Amino acid sequence: MDRNLSSNIKSVAPIFEFKNVTHRFGHFQSLTDINLKIQPGERVALVGSSGAGKSTLISLLNGTLLPTSGEVWVLDRNLTQLRPKALRQVQRQVGTIYQQFHLVDNLRVIHNVNAGHLGRWSFFKAAFSLMWPQEVETAAKALSQVGILEKLYSRTDQLSGGQQQRVAIARVLVQNPTAILADEPISSLDPERSREIMDLLRQLSQETGKTLVTSLHAIKFARSHYQRIIGLQQGRILFDTSAETLTDRMIEELYNLHTP
Repeated sequence: MDRNLSSNIKSVAPIFEFKNVTHRFGHFQSLTDINLKIQPGERVALVGSSGAGKSTLISLLNGTLLPTSGEVWVLDRNLTQLRPKALRQVQRQVGTIYQQFHLVDNLRVIHNVNAGHLGRWSFFKAAFSLMWPQEVETAAKALSQVGILEKLYSRTDQLSGGQQQRVAIARVLVQNPTAILADEPISSLDPERSREIMDLLRQLSQETGKTLVTSLHAIKFARSHYQRIIGLQQGRILFDTSAETLTDRMIEELYNLHTP
C-alpha cells in the first residue's frame, strides 16, 4: 500500500496493537513493556540481533504465544480474553510464513498449498483431497501469483529452497488472511533467491493491500522494501521509524557497532 494511502487510514482500528506487553520464557524475559500499533496495509520490518525478541513478537501477533502480562489485540480482539474457538477464528485471519517453510516434503505441491484451507475444510474434505486434490483452480492461481504454476503436481522435496518458500507463500495466499507475518523468510536462502522472495512479498502486499510484518536480519531489505522499521534490542523497542528517516547511527546503536 502506498504511503499516502496508509496515512489516510490512521483513524481505522489497528490490525495489531500491543499494550504494555511483556513475555517471559521461564526466568528469561524475551520482551519488556512493548507498546505498538500496526495499521491496515502497512509494511513493517522488525530488525535486531538474534535474541532481540523478533520471533517472540511474531508469535504474539499470530496468537501462538500469549503475553505474560499486558494485552495483545488483533483485529480489535483481545487475544487473552478469547475462548479457543474464537482465538482460532482470529488466527485464521493472520497468515504466517516461517524460515523453516513448515511443508510436508513427501507430498505434492498442491497438497501443501491446500493446507491453507485447513480450518475451513471439514476433516473428510481434507482427507479426500489428499487422494483427489480439491479446489485445484485456487491452488493454481496462488502458485501462478508466486511464479511457479508449473510445479503444481511436483513433489515438494524436489524443489529448491527458494521454490519451497514460494510454496509456503502460496499456502498463505490460499488461506487469504487479512495480515501476513513472515519470520526470517530469507534466512536460509542465497542472495539472489532472497531478493526474489522479498520482491514477491512486497508485490503481494501492494497488490492486495494486506498488512505485512516481517522479521529480518538484512537491513538493506528493510530499507528498500518496507515503509516502517522497528528496531528491537534486548526485548525492547529501540526505535520505530520510517525507512526514509532510518539513519546509519540508529543502525550502529541497534547492533552496538559504534566505536567509543
